[in-house]
Amino acid sequence: MKKNFTKIGTYILKSSIVTWILLLLIWTLAAKYNTPDFLPNPKVTWDGFLEVLKKGVLWADIKISIQRVLLGFLRGALIAVPLGLLIGRFKVFKWLFEPFISFFRFVPAIGFLSLFLMWFGIGEESKLALITYAVIFPVTVNTIAGVAGIDPVKYQAAESLGASRLQSFLTVTIPGAVPNIFTGLRLGLSSAIISIVGAEMLAASEGLGYLIYTSRMYYRTDWIFVGIVVLGLIGFFADKLLRKVAAGAFRYYGVVDK
Repeated sequence: MKKNFTKIGTYILKSSIVTWILLLLIWTLAAKYNTPDFLPNPKVTWDGFLEVLKKGVLWADIKISIQRVLLGFLRGALIAVPLGLLIGRFKVFKWLFEPFISFFRFVPAIGFLSLFLMWFGIGEESKLALITYAVIFPVTVNTIAGVAGIDPVKYQAAESLGASRLQSFLTVTIPGAVPNIFTGLRLGLSSAIISIVGAEMLAASEGLGYLIYTSRMYYRTDWIFVGIVVLGLIGFFADKLLRKVAAGAFRYYGVVDK
């Protein structure tokens, strides 16, 4: 009996139910001492969610934001992973590209928004470029760290078996860096969601960032909270999905969904 209660308690903690309940309690308590215009409580936010839903714009905003994040994330990952592997493994690439990585990764993506609007126009390409830029650096840096952490003995073992440098790269470098690549992808995903909000606030006519930005004109704090909560949920479930997929596809490389 005691063992069953322990299992139930462990499941509840792992499923984050306690965390969500605690968050709602703190939110409700904080809202109690403020006006709804300043801090709406969960019920007021839920009513705002239903209101925005009935207007028929919320699902369209969610769809376009997810689409932008997904495309920008994939583009950034396809650039960053090979670049990180090459920089981490070959000194010539390290000498050429690491200074650029070390410089630009400290420049926030939103700082390039005006330039991207001038270069790519006000359409989708400027927003995708912004997300791609935001994704590249966390993925690249983590990939480089993954390559640097590989035990040199593994390269020596591969060379002793007659492996060429290319074969060593394919059989030692890439598999050895997979756990760090996965960590970089998770960080890149959060960067993509953060950057799309800024892009949609300043240069869009639809999307969750646009919803949050325009809600201030009507002083609808509840709608702002709706956008914030939806973005958080999108990020939460996207990260869960990424972890599940990676744990299944790369479990032999040390990626585990804990």
